[in-house]
Amino acid sequence: MQWLKRIFDYPKWLALAAGGLSATGFAPLNLWWVTLLCFALLIQLIALAPHKKAAFMRGWLFGLGHFVVGLNWIATAFTFQAAMPAWLGYLAVILLSLYLAVYPALAALGAWWIAKLLNTNVTATHSGVKDGSAEVTDQTASWVLIFAFAGMWIITEWLRSWVFTGFIWNPLGAILLMPWLTGTIGYIGTYGLAGLVILLAGSLVLLAHRHWRSPAAVIMAVVAMSLIAAPAAIERDGDRATPITVVQPNIGQDVKWEEGNADENFAKLAGLTKSDSEEPRLIFWPEAAIPDFLEKGYPDRFYYPGSAEESRARLRATMNDGDIMVLGALKLDVNENGQITGARNSVMAMDTSSELISSYDKSHLVPYGEYLPMREVLSVFGLSRLAPGDLDFTPGPGPRNMNLGEFGMAGIQVCYEIIFSGQVVNPENRPDFIFNPSNDAWFGAWGPPQHLAQARLRAIEEGLPVIRSTPTGISAVIDANGKIMEAIPMGKAGRIDSYIPAAHAATLFSRLGNILPIGLAIILLISAVAIGLRRR
Repeated sequence: MQWLKRIFDYPKWLALAAGGLSATGFAPLNLWWVTLLCFALLIQLIALAPHKKAAFMRGWLFGLGHFVVGLNWIATAFTFQAAMPAWLGYLAVILLSLYLAVYPALAALGAWWIAKLLNTNVTATHSGVKDGSAEVTDQTASWVLIFAFAGMWIITEWLRSWVFTGFIWNPLGAILLMPWLTGTIGYIGTYGLAGLVILLAGSLVLLAHRHWRSPAAVIMAVVAMSLIAAPAAIERDGDRATPITVVQPNIGQDVKWEEGNADENFAKLAGLTKSDSEEPRLIFWPEAAIPDFLEKGYPDRFYYPGSAEESRARLRATMNDGDIMVLGALKLDVNENGQITGARNSVMAMDTSSELISSYDKSHLVPYGEYLPMREVLSVFGLSRLAPGDLDFTPGPGPRNMNLGEFGMAGIQVCYEIIFSGQVVNPENRPDFIFNPSNDAWFGAWGPPQHLAQARLRAIEEGLPVIRSTPTGISAVIDANGKIMEAIPMGKAGRIDSYIPAAHAATLFSRLGNILPIGLAIILLISAVAIGLRRR
């Protein structure tokens, strides 16, 4: 085992490599056990750090590898933008990862500092190892360090969800998207689940050093908590099955916005929508399903291929009596002078009288996709938005419900809005289900399954079924336990004829939100300090 000890002679390279491997625990590979081992290695590296700079750097390098591998799909988006070279996509992944890696670095630094302050960051000593100019002793992490790291990781992951508008793609808890943890997620949320990942990884560190009792106790405590929490998912009385049709036309990003393809694209959607059934149903089409404007009154006929009435009539022809269609469409912002000042990425509901009965405007917009930050500066260098069009999108007011009449209340989250834990449902008016129209056509091979996993987490947290419709996949019907009931795989056209699964009673997380994981983080940090003071 001498070779195993020698790899710690290169802590920086080890941290970077372990970070890259840790991303394989997310979809589509789902190698969760690899992620646990990699985080165990990171904890050991933090314990070995001779000073705060080394602890920070090891956390940062781990995070850099973690995000570069996990977010590789972002590079694919640049291949659909003719104004930008494809290589810029890979540069964008690296630059974004350089920033996101700061959060794991802060968690590592905070945990190291707490353990150092209490002088209890070791439980055993072994062979010497070098880190830069400082020689240190090979040390095994204590529970002080492990508890502190778990608490700090929860806090920094929560910060990542909102600082600079937030980008919380692939939260660590997504690797433990398992049925036996459903109840636990309903109590502590996705960020709290990340704390359990760290505790399990820390247990592996201690087990590797033949400390048996306390790791076994922690593992048993996690399992027991999960089993006790499981009964939280209780179906509400009085729910009735609502028939639905979910459409996936398999229209790629490379042909979606080309003018000559508009009629062909609509024909694909229409052909998959028409039904011989006489039972009224909800029809779900993807984000930005059609280029037509459905609202009346825009100032120039140039904006309409025909007219708003004609566009609605085409939609009506695909519906049966009593149906309601819910689809992604675009709106325009018009000022008092009749000038177009912006656009909105919207979801609209239309009934069989061709009336728009409700709508929702996307709130959490994608930087560089739906608006260009620092437009005046970046435009000078020829940079533009990845999405087509010259107008920036205007954000909506936040989570709102759409009233679909006898079909109930739908909570709407457009595309990547669904990744923001605790921000997807109007807490004052709980819906019957969540509709998540998306366009994952430019998310590469890894993006869509990762997106789907995060939608499943929202279903569990809120105790609500989630319906997803995308142009190229993965469209799905997800029940309130996060289980995929039916799905259409990537790259295939198809439809799902099904029913909306029953919602559960409101979970504790749905009522209190991210107060719960932050509270857990505080408890973990207090526990770290208490253990350290007791040992002193």
